Amino acid sequence: MNFRALYFSLLLIIGVSLSAFSQTDTIGVRTLAARMAKRANERPFEKVYMHFDKPYYALGDTAWFKAYVTIDIHQPSKVSKIVYVDVVSSQDSIVQSLKLQVTGGEVAFGNVVFNAPDYKQGNYHFRAYTTWMRNEDPAYFFNKEITVGNPNKTISTSIQLSGATKANTSKVTVKVAYKDANGKPYANRKVSWKAANDDETLQKGKGVTNANGVLDLSFTTNKTAAIATASLVTEINVTEDKTVTNSFSLTHAVDQPDVQFFAEGGDLINGVKTKVAFKAIRPDGLGVDIKGTITDNTGAVVAEIPAQQHLGMGVFPLVPQIDKTYKANITFPDGTQASYNLPKVQADGIGLSLVNTDATKLNIRLAPNAAFLQKNKGRVFSVVATVGQAVCWAANTKPLVDDTFSTLISKSLFPSGIVKITILNDHGEPIAERIAFILRDDLLNLNLKTAQANYAPRQKVTMDLTAMAGGKPSQANLSVAVIDETKVPYDDISETTILTNLLLTSELKGYVEKPNYYFIHPDEKTAADMDVLMLTQGYRRIQYADIVANRSPVVAFPPEQGISITGTIRNNTGLPIARGNVTMIVGDRKSSINTIANAVGEFKFTNLMYADSTKLTINGKNNPNSNFLMIMLDNATFQKPTINVNTPNGVANIDSAMNSYMENSKKIAANSHVLKEVVIKSTVVEKKPSHLDYPSLTGLSMDPDQTISGDRFSACPFIAECLQSAAFGLTYIDYKLYVSRSYNQGDKRQVSIYYNGMAVDYNFLQTLKSEEVENIEVFMNDGLSGINKMDNTNGVVVINGKVVKHTQMSKEDIKAILAAQQYGTQNLIFRGYTQPRVFYSPKYDPTRNYSLGSDLRSTIYWNPKILTDKDGKATFDLFNADSKGSYRAIIEGIDGDGNIGRTIYHYTVQ
Repeated sequence: MNFRALYFSLLLIIGVSLSAFSQTDTIGVRTLAARMAKRANERPFEKVYMHFDKPYYALGDTAWFKAYVTIDIHQPSKVSKIVYVDVVSSQDSIVQSLKLQVTGGEVAFGNVVFNAPDYKQGNYHFRAYTTWMRNEDPAYFFNKEITVGNPNKTISTSIQLSGATKANTSKVTVKVAYKDANGKPYANRKVSWKAANDDETLQKGKGVTNANGVLDLSFTTNKTAAIATASLVTEINVTEDKTVTNSFSLTHAVDQPDVQFFAEGGDLINGVKTKVAFKAIRPDGLGVDIKGTITDNTGAVVAEIPAQQHLGMGVFPLVPQIDKTYKANITFPDGTQASYNLPKVQADGIGLSLVNTDATKLNIRLAPNAAFLQKNKGRVFSVVATVGQAVCWAANTKPLVDDTFSTLISKSLFPSGIVKITILNDHGEPIAERIAFILRDDLLNLNLKTAQANYAPRQKVTMDLTAMAGGKPSQANLSVAVIDETKVPYDDISETTILTNLLLTSELKGYVEKPNYYFIHPDEKTAADMDVLMLTQGYRRIQYADIVANRSPVVAFPPEQGISITGTIRNNTGLPIARGNVTMIVGDRKSSINTIANAVGEFKFTNLMYADSTKLTINGKNNPNSNFLMIMLDNATFQKPTINVNTPNGVANIDSAMNSYMENSKKIAANSHVLKEVVIKSTVVEKKPSHLDYPSLTGLSMDPDQTISGDRFSACPFIAECLQSAAFGLTYIDYKLYVSRSYNQGDKRQVSIYYNGMAVDYNFLQTLKSEEVENIEVFMNDGLSGINKMDNTNGVVVINGKVVKHTQMSKEDIKAILAAQQYGTQNLIFRGYTQPRVFYSPKYDPTRNYSLGSDLRSTIYWNPKILTDKDGKATFDLFNADSKGSYRAIIEGIDGDGNIGRTIYHYTVQ
């Protein structure tokens, strides 16, 4: 069903006769709904969802994905034609950024290759957004945690952390287990370790592993805040002459569990019976079941924490009294205890409660207390139910004279997803709010089947797909991944899917644990657990203050229909050239585009369709006195780093958690390994420039935290354009660099930047050409140099220029340079669209006999371009790999009316 059309038709029926609600519409409700419709047209909500072929990867793998861009209630969006995808490391630095072109069906395709040295074993955060989405809170970007393992590690580790803080002193206890590639413990091995962050070493020591290969260590420190950004670095002697270094995050080492309490409707109100929800989480952000009681200030027990909980969430009833305060006395699974204060009781207010157990109706109940009635007797309030920005139902209450009143709303008025119920007073101010989740039979119905249930290795498999919506065939845009799930075990309830994202997590702030649990097998239990999630999760996308005041939203980032280059043409005194001619020449093709600047010299080239790293030249030669003109290009703006709410999804012990996948990756590498002839020649190692060459940098560590070869910047015209994504652990904001961990802890001191031993600022880097740079050294602290103390900075970036060999130039060389000199010209490497690769799918000839064992693919098939026809049908073929077991096909997508769907199909290879 097209809910965009339904949205506007519902404005005509707002205020219909409903039990206990006013039977006549008022200007207040109509005005509010009309202004919300106006805002939805001016500032529609756009979303991006990404479908990946797998939930995790190994170094050397390629992640294949498809991005779906939607607007309103899942309609394919035509607002934006560019999707940005950032891959962010666990140190909050951008490792890679992609710019994807949105094509027909409002989708984009892409891939990321996890190659060293850019990537290493760890957890990575994928975020995706459009420029238009940057006008909203970044909390509503697409976010997904992806784990990448290293199959070439010679040692496997796992860690257990615990800790506590007393009297400003923290104690951390650690167990690290070491095993070799065959799972044999490294017993009785010497280990040296240190706990440190970018600024200091908190503690260090030595130890010996026990017979099981486990190192036990503990340390204390009074620098508790520093532990949040610290790592434990260990060096184990695996042989007499070989040590292996491992690093483990200590971020949550001394964090304690936490419990939060949420009153239904927003507040605890004197004398009004209220459902109180709670959410208990471990230090790593995952839910933990608890037990305990609620007591008042006299010590009397007024409620019990229920035993039946889901991921640390539950609910209990309470009738709060204004002269009482309430406390929760909690016992955690490890036996530790803690007390937490419940929210303060309000003297007056109106309770809002929902009953969402009926399959067809939503029951809304309003309960004002006596004090509220006394203050507001005879006043009329508005009740508005929205999905996204769509007003699906609204009405006025009758004048307040009674204690309570309620109504039933048909769920057929709402699409599947989160419904927000808000009570507003006659000034348009929200006074109570509640969200609920509705799951109806309105999704895209996808059916996948094969001719048989069992197949042989390398046998061709034909899959027939049917898409239906509302009982009718649907033309849908879909993506499909077929996985050998013997090699890629899935945790079904933790999956990110098109349903969990577009219907649930994209509408909420904060982390949602195991989102697919609510969708796999929906029943009364999952519905009840979802309702508790609604009570504990925040939702504040719509701000009624601006709507009531009829203020148009500020648009800082206009929508992009293509890539543009903008700038200004000026004369040599800096004055703009009105109506100046500007020409852009494309690479070696010598094709050109012309444009005319406006009255203040501003020019713009729009809808550029070139690939990333295309060479462009922009000049003003077709103007009088062109030898004395300047082309000034505008700097692009970049999305600032955002908090990764999905950190709890990161895998702490990657070696053990991804063991089966890593074993298969090793076999693939072994099969593809070919020995080549090696000729050893005597060579002289050329000394490379480094910080050690400059007295001003004396005291910096001998070994930088990161060294970046200048060759990495070959595609960048100037160093400033790519340094921000190449340097791990640094954050780029407003033309300044910061140490990411320190910045996230509130330390806003910039990084010191040096070029050839001379202090420079970031603006200097915008003039430094990449071909002039030999390497860049990154130091997270200044060691013994005193640079940071002297400059009030934090961290040091050292840029070492290439050594220029001076040779005498001939007159002919000088003449050639002067002849080639360009005036009024800007050369740049264009940041165009990232070109997606094509997934390779082998085709085996059934008439040939193959020796099996070499095809060990885990992703058997990936196709992001499945389109069903007018009859809702599509067919595609694939060939199995050599491995036997269960194969899993996942297909999901969207049709032109905004119906979204997903299905899973299994077949066996034997």
